[in-house]
Amino acid sequence: MQTDKNTVVGMVLLAILFFAYFYFSNQQQQALEVQKQHQEDSLNRIKAASLKLKDTSALNKQFLQKDTLDKLNAAGDFATAALGKEQLTIVENEVIKVTFSNKGGSVKQVELKNYTSNVDKKPIILGGNPNDKISYAINTGNNSSNLVNNLFFPTPKVEKNADNSQTISFTIAAANGESLTHQYIVKPNEYLIDWNISMNGADKLVSNGNINFLWNWTTIQKEKSTIYERQMSNICFSEDNQFDYISSHNEHLFEKSVQWVGAVQQFFNTTLIAKNSFTGGKVTWVRSTEKDSTNTLATVDVALQLKVPVASTALIPMQLYYGPNEYHILRKLDNNMDNIVNLGRDVYSFVRPVNKYVIMPVFDFFVKLITNFGWAILLLTLFIRVFTAPLMYGSYLSGAKTKALKPELDALKKKFGDDQQGYAMEQMKLFREAGVNPLGGCVPALLQIPIFFALYSFFNSNIALRGQSFLWSHDLSSYDVIATLPFSIPMGFGDHISLFTITAVLTSFAISMYNMGNTPTQDNPAMKYMPYFFPFMMLFFFNRLPSALTWYYTVSNTVTLLLQFVIQTYIIDHDKIMAKMKETRTKPKTKSKWQERYAQVMESQKKLEDMKKKTGGGK
Repeated sequence: MQTDKNTVVGMVLLAILFFAYFYFSNQQQQALEVQKQHQEDSLNRIKAASLKLKDTSALNKQFLQKDTLDKLNAAGDFATAALGKEQLTIVENEVIKVTFSNKGGSVKQVELKNYTSNVDKKPIILGGNPNDKISYAINTGNNSSNLVNNLFFPTPKVEKNADNSQTISFTIAAANGESLTHQYIVKPNEYLIDWNISMNGADKLVSNGNINFLWNWTTIQKEKSTIYERQMSNICFSEDNQFDYISSHNEHLFEKSVQWVGAVQQFFNTTLIAKNSFTGGKVTWVRSTEKDSTNTLATVDVALQLKVPVASTALIPMQLYYGPNEYHILRKLDNNMDNIVNLGRDVYSFVRPVNKYVIMPVFDFFVKLITNFGWAILLLTLFIRVFTAPLMYGSYLSGAKTKALKPELDALKKKFGDDQQGYAMEQMKLFREAGVNPLGGCVPALLQIPIFFALYSFFNSNIALRGQSFLWSHDLSSYDVIATLPFSIPMGFGDHISLFTITAVLTSFAISMYNMGNTPTQDNPAMKYMPYFFPFMMLFFFNRLPSALTWYYTVSNTVTLLLQFVIQTYIIDHDKIMAKMKETRTKPKTKSKWQERYAQVMESQKKLEDMKKKTGGGK
């Protein structure tokens, strides 16, 4: 077949036309694709903006999908409990209103019906903060584990029992037949909640027979002063059946069995109890500082281990206490929980028996007798004064003898001048001749110390005083306020003025002034003004103390002044004292070993002082 020239040229032109057509078509197609992509991008941006406004962006959906997958994977055989919506169930008795959550099958918060917050005057609520939880991990299959508080339990069953207690049960089941039940029992008129954990397939749910409990808790202000309530807060626990607590430290490592751990505020506590005891663990807590503007007192993180029998089924009996630091209530719970009420600890533990067996019973008797707590404190004060009267009378008698010797002591002071050693020796000689005990006047001051510390502990921890008004004080468990300052005074004074503190300080000044009138004239300015130093410092230390304590101190000081005046004016016969002292001076003197030793010390110091003077004179 022969192809002529024209045919070849035609085919070449046709090929060129085809190439040109395909080239331009492809360019147009690409331009259309770019335009379409721009349109789609714009549309997507509009959709994304719209969805973002609705808080359901595509990106969020991807994250939600990933979070959902993570939850399902972590839940493993309990996948049906991985997703859900929190549902609340309320069970209450006469004293508490408990809110349970199906998330973790746990107690979410507890309302104390008989107590109101001094912050907002609403019922006290323990718990309910976002980070609060009591949880533990279980094996969920496929070498994975999950915290129980991440799982959603089905709607619980609530049953009313024959003894008027109520039982609420949360149960989740795994695909392989394992199950977990949280059973709570709320009894009538009790703050203690029984918490029983039942496991079917416990040998698989728990590794090596150990459960690791995690308790995160935040204590929130309930009283008038955040600063003072923080100071009164601490962590209490029973380790090896011995009560202990941490206040100044931030952590404690449990090396022995632990019966319970409590997050304690001034008047309330939340406590986790293991009937079979925890085997060990650690507690860490951080007390908020004055710089913090929040009403948080402290944050608590507790990790505790508990041994579970390696068996197919297991029952772990636990208890939860949400309630007041009321001695008689905690006393019934055993396990040393009554020690949560601070009636005397550490170096002041010697006053705890005084509070338990004397102060508390007497005070409760007076409260039942007249119902008014302020007058009950007055009667308690009078009881203490009568109880200590024999010792006080001896000190007043010694004070009367010292007053009778005042002219002679002043003459000695004038005679010896700056010679303190010589004056002290002659003073001791005069006291010995007159039969005066120089330490007799110290008894009232020494006696006040243990009584003050006992009552300081008692009034600070007695929840019965909370909300009780008396005179101008609206709450005897806290300081009274007659004026609020626009600034805060340091050294513990604060931004308010307490009238009961002022009355306590003024009566203390009055006692100091009265006693100064019975003592020799002091030329040393430091010694002269020393008796007034303590009443002045009281103004700073007492201004934040409970008005019950400052009211007691006011009454006690007033009674002391009256007793001193009556005894020394109407009971003690000063003429007889002078005659007795004169008679004593004529009798032969015998020194006690203490007097001999004291005389020797004074004589040695006198000789040393004389040698120094001579040496200085020679130079």
